[in-house]
Amino acid sequence: MAQDTLLEPRTGRDQKGNWVAASMNYLADLSIKPATYNPPQGTGVPRRFGNYRNFAVRVHDARPVAETLSLDREGFALTRHDTNVEDFYNDEEVRRVYYGEIDALIKRETGASKVVVFDHTIRHADSPIERGVRAPVQSVHNDYTEKSGPQRVRELLGEEEARRLSAHRFAEYNIWRPIAGPVKMWPLALVDAQTIAPPDLAACDLVYQDRTGEIYLGVYNPAHVWQYVPNMAREEAILIKCYDSAKDGRARFSLHSAFADPTSPADAPARESIEIRTFAFFEN
Repeated sequence: MAQDTLLEPRTGRDQKGNWVAASMNYLADLSIKPATYNPPQGTGVPRRFGNYRNFAVRVHDARPVAETLSLDREGFALTRHDTNVEDFYNDEEVRRVYYGEIDALIKRETGASKVVVFDHTIRHADSPIERGVRAPVQSVHNDYTEKSGPQRVRELLGEEEARRLSAHRFAEYNIWRPIAGPVKMWPLALVDAQTIAPPDLAACDLVYQDRTGEIYLGVYNPAHVWQYVPNMAREEAILIKCYDSAKDGRARFSLHSAFADPTSPADAPARESIEIRTFAFFEN
């Protein structure tokens, strides 16, 4: 990996506590076609191809502006979300209890008429392979692209239903939350969608054993404005818009990544989190 590109100050927090200086793993350019090969969960680490480099950025504290964050403007929003799930490591309980809770949350927050909750991932920062889960993603990315958003709808619902629902606006939302908190290690940071330009999104094949998807990787742009929610609790969730079929000026994609907070305590507990993926359909 090439030398880090650093902006001063290199580490730490500004005197007023408004931001931390941290390193983000971006694509530096497209000299190597990016691709990622994902092994089955809990069996290994992804193999990545691409010209990745670390760039220093300022990650701003979003809590002072949390109530103003908008899925259609910044591309993400923070909400309180209580859950009846007792054990997020129990896959059956998550599907039985949490999927319904998320369906209701997305309808409440977006006004969608129909929601399809289709996937979830547990992440743990300590020995994820041994635990049978995944590690926090430490590269700047967005989970869907112009191509793979509609493709995933067709895969999930079939051609006929996908065609009917896609006649109206639809969007993909990820919901990220801690399953133990507060989060002190590897918090999630997000780029304000208003600062993302089209060249900043590079399509990358995401290859699984049974299918190939496509994600966007972030190409470094110093104009990106990064934000995070420090010390997130189990009762808090971040909604992230990863795809929107509407092309009317609202946010359509998001860039996000876990990052090493240089102010994390040395004895901070390992991050544990769940992200769950949904499609929301707006038939009105």
